[in-house]
Amino acid sequence: MTEQELAGLGVHRLPLPIPFVAAGGPVNVYVIEAAGGGLVLFDAGLGSDQAEAALQAGFDRLGFRFEEVRRIVVSHGHVDHYGAARWVQERWKKERHGGELPVFAHPRDLLKLDERGPRLRDQHQIYGAHFSRLGVPLEVMAAVVAAGDGSTRLARRIPEVQPIEAGAVVEGRAIRFEVIEMPGHTPGLICLWAPDHGVLLPADHLLEKVSPNPIIELDAEGRQVHRPLAVYLQSLERTRALEISLVMPGHGPGFSGHRALIDGLLGFFEKRQARLLGLLAGRPRTGWELCQAIFPRAGAGDAFLTMSETIANLEVLEDRGAVVRVEEQGAWQFQRAA
Repeated sequence: MTEQELAGLGVHRLPLPIPFVAAGGPVNVYVIEAAGGGLVLFDAGLGSDQAEAALQAGFDRLGFRFEEVRRIVVSHGHVDHYGAARWVQERWKKERHGGELPVFAHPRDLLKLDERGPRLRDQHQIYGAHFSRLGVPLEVMAAVVAAGDGSTRLARRIPEVQPIEAGAVVEGRAIRFEVIEMPGHTPGLICLWAPDHGVLLPADHLLEKVSPNPIIELDAEGRQVHRPLAVYLQSLERTRALEISLVMPGHGPGFSGHRALIDGLLGFFEKRQARLLGLLAGRPRTGWELCQAIFPRAGAGDAFLTMSETIANLEVLEDRGAVVRVEEQGAWQFQRAA
């Protein structure tokens, strides 16, 4: 199966520009020609003027109209994947002269894009306290806050997002997709899987050029929602077992050879964990100290992503009994297990 053959089945990739260099390329919106007519969007892209113009140009090139869209299915709650959904809704409403285009997301990610969900600015204190315990200086947290506030301006929340669960079906005119859960990058990331054709639309779960960030997520009480890398590794093993002929990712063009890619990712994380164990050979260290050693050239504004990846790898080592976390004067120290 090739991307061109997939387009012949009525599944079209529209790459949209994004300003996030580490994402692995433009973000992809997938336009699926639905059984019985109409369209389904898998993701909507970023809510910037440039991305929305590219989405419009893609529709024009394919000869589609926004009024043909039946629903938007969002893979996960990150701004580059849902940011233009409200804009599409408004285009749809204008062309249809009323009504509301339904938007769906997994229940564990739903409130990230729903107007009822918490705003990043309301969570600054919660995340600030958590990162302080990991040893992150206040000036670095200020840069993290500024970077996060900037990204949220590229996505408008949606008045009502509906839940979609594993096992739901997206019926194309010539291909049938099932919704499957692959948590890790976010708790509620979903993929579209067409077992009869061996086609997987994994969003950011599986990318050819970069490893997906295992993001720290906290609830309203400041408790960690899940251990993202530990969960991601489990999802990778389930993905490895699938018979996939074509992967159409959330960033970049389609590719094959998913098992070799997954084996490479597993090896990459094992090397990073070995590096962390080496850094802990001399003495205990804070998460921030370890992060600086692993990512010496990263800027302060990137600290949320670099700290998330550092801590996620430490959590895997904790689960294996290789590392323990102790609290001293309100801060966590990581050390090798005796």
